[in-house]
Amino acid sequence: MPYVRPDVQNLLAMLGAQPGPQMHEMEPDGARQMMLMMGQLTERPRGELAEVKELAIPSPHGHAIRARLYRAMISAEPAPVLVYFHGGGWVIGDLETHDSLCAEIARSLGMSVVAVDYRLAPEHRFPAATEDCLVAMRWIAASPAEIGHPVTGLVPAGDSAGGNLAAVVSLELGGKLPVPILAQYLIYPGVDMTATSGSMEEFKEGYLLTAAGMAWFTDHYMGPSPDLMHPWASPTHAPSLAGQPATLVFTCGLDPLRDQGRAYAGKLIAAGVRTIFREAAGQIHGSATIRAGIPSAQDDLHACLKDLRLLVDEAVAAQPAMSEAA
Repeated sequence: MPYVRPDVQNLLAMLGAQPGPQMHEMEPDGARQMMLMMGQLTERPRGELAEVKELAIPSPHGHAIRARLYRAMISAEPAPVLVYFHGGGWVIGDLETHDSLCAEIARSLGMSVVAVDYRLAPEHRFPAATEDCLVAMRWIAASPAEIGHPVTGLVPAGDSAGGNLAAVVSLELGGKLPVPILAQYLIYPGVDMTATSGSMEEFKEGYLLTAAGMAWFTDHYMGPSPDLMHPWASPTHAPSLAGQPATLVFTCGLDPLRDQGRAYAGKLIAAGVRTIFREAAGQIHGSATIRAGIPSAQDDLHACLKDLRLLVDEAVAAQPAMSEAA
């Protein structure tokens, strides 16, 4: 039997005792409500910040993309922005389900955070989510007045499906924005839709994220004729990862997605990318947004944010030298 942390075991037992259908047995709207209610029961309160503001990002695709700005301090000085893409299998999740996490990141890093509420499937299938995230990155990189300070660099970040989106925008936009992508933070990312073995098999039942749930997400997002090898669906299959920004990859020991996160970190390292890999033994997928239900997940998050701060500071320090070399 694999090692399971005591607080993880307690939460799994509590969830297992709940009556009613599982998420993948519901329609998307019902599943979205279930995720929101679970967060209300198992996530920490947002806490205080200097500013939390709703944003509307104009999109060439004919709609406004909702977003939310978090600032731990009010300053007009130039600074980087972390752009957060929420998890939820591209089908569920929104600004509310990840509100506490984004606030904690802003507070801990002292960095402005913009959470992006991209379009969800099945109403908007692949690649709608990626299109919205690319639009949001370009808009923020242009230092819009709504941010409150000039933007000097971006840090794409996200969990699960959001980790996929963060990896994809880094692949697509590196060197193409008016400011650099300083680092990326991939939290138990879904980066290989073709994966079927290893941790996908070992943890397919009993650890919150299930094989049936993953199939439900993929079917809704990718549609009836999916190209699972497309780099926007499975960034691990991109032709090259060379030149990617410094990367923090975080995985959980009991997660079906564990092995693909490990493999992605390995490919980044092999491509010469500055990479920090961190794995939480005995931890489950989704832990970053259920930190009241799993108190040890708060320590996991803070350890990651210390690593991320190191990567961002290294990248910022390297910018003048890079400019001079150019």
